Amino acid sequence: MLSPLGSIIALLLGTAFLLTGSGLHGLLLPLRGQMEGFPTASLGALGAAWAAGFVAGCFVAPRIVRRAGHVRAFGAFAASGAIIALLTGMWVDPAGWVILRIFTGFTMAGAFMVIESWLNEKSTNENRGTVFGIYMMLTYGSLTAGQMTVAFGDVSSTILFMTTGILFCMALIPTAVSKAVSPEPLTQASLDLKGLYVNSPVAFLGCVLVGIANGAWGTLGAVYGGQIGISTLQIATMMSIAVLAGAALQLPAGRLSDRMDRRFVISGAAFGSGLVGLLILLTAPRDGIYVIAMTGVYGAFAYTLYSIIVAHANDHASPEDFVKVASGLLFLYGFGTMIGPLIGGVLMEIMPPESLFLITALAHFGLGAYALLRISQRAPVPVDEREAFKTLPAERAVTPQAAVLDPRSDTDESLTDTVE
Repeated sequence: MLSPLGSIIALLLGTAFLLTGSGLHGLLLPLRGQMEGFPTASLGALGAAWAAGFVAGCFVAPRIVRRAGHVRAFGAFAASGAIIALLTGMWVDPAGWVILRIFTGFTMAGAFMVIESWLNEKSTNENRGTVFGIYMMLTYGSLTAGQMTVAFGDVSSTILFMTTGILFCMALIPTAVSKAVSPEPLTQASLDLKGLYVNSPVAFLGCVLVGIANGAWGTLGAVYGGQIGISTLQIATMMSIAVLAGAALQLPAGRLSDRMDRRFVISGAAFGSGLVGLLILLTAPRDGIYVIAMTGVYGAFAYTLYSIIVAHANDHASPEDFVKVASGLLFLYGFGTMIGPLIGGVLMEIMPPESLFLITALAHFGLGAYALLRISQRAPVPVDEREAFKTLPAERAVTPQAAVLDPRSDTDESLTDTVE
């Protein structure tokens, strides 16, 4: 196992730097923007802009890689991310940040697709599950490390913006000096909305609603923390704990969904996160430790949903359609993450900070109710015919190319859907 894994160390190291920089920049911007007095609605627009750029990148980046090659394309994406991060520190303006955030999402999508295709190329059928698992753990760990870095810097200075630029540049080095052979052409994202709905109505609507909730919380959670008066360290801890709690609960919740109708688990997790959000909305806590504990419980429920929804969709799809389904679900999730921050920003502009949880609660309650409704209208896939659950990050850090790496996909069939 060590030999095949040793061949991807450089790629994983570059991924770690890239994700750490992304996590740092994503938390730094709303904190600095709030300090500068930016309208909350404009801070919400940052999340929508990133999501729009990321989704666009998933469709356009494969063509850029085809023309430039993997090494040069990755270098261009990472270098562009560094330039944009530095520009956000130099050009502190809400409208300028929204424009730059679109390009950040686009470049990150391209960089992630190159790395994920490379990991797939270096994986075998025997170690694909191990590589996929390591990549998922690295995703959670690096994003958390990036978020926690904010707590040890001065948000009001340019140091953290420069640190982000350095991390993006460092991501270039392992890949540039690696002897890894460029992989096959990237998988082209495809979209068939009608087919997605027919395949799984719960997954179709669920990805939109989960995107709305996660987009609102992921973008405006730091703003909520700042408005209720907790420290920067507590804000960073709050955002990190929510993600890590979701990562910790994914596996037991997923294994439970392997043994029963996944829609019951989806409904339970949706109602759980909705109730916690409603409790925060009604009690309006101000103690930092209590807020971290409550949002940790919220994240434990909320960040399990996307993985189980994808697993439910895959239960109804053939293995050769896995990448196509994953691409469509990513688009729906991305669409939701564009809507959530925009609505959340407007609500927080005219209502108390806890109104952020009003939109998340409505999205989660809607998903929970719809999943229960569908249970009475469609029988579940028999347990022995399902694909085993796999964890997925719900922080918009995977692309359709990661679906090819996922051991549940029919790799031979999936790789035929490429940009030639």
